[in-house]
Amino acid sequence: MKAFIEYVVKALVDHPEQVDVKEVDGERVVVFEVRLNPADIGKVIGKSGRTIMAIRTLLTSAAAKHSKRAMLEIIEPESGRPKGGEESPSEHAD
Repeated sequence: MKAFIEYVVKALVDHPEQVDVKEVDGERVVVFEVRLNPADIGKVIGKSGRTIMAIRTLLTSAAAKHSKRAMLEIIEPESGRPKGGEESPSEHAD
């Protein structure tokens, strides 16, 4: 399943060398954490989240064959875009 995610995500992005998929295995749930270039996040998510939903649907089907649940998360870098309501200090300079 990890190889499948890597293959699909690398085919979608402009910086495939920066794609990193980490598998966190639990008893019945497997979480796949995808880290990639911040500029490529929109390409993986797609319009209205359709691309990521399609990948998750295929992943869920593959995991069901192994009697597991699978989750796919895109991990954004800490220094990424500011969260809602936060402003940079330069915006308050008078």
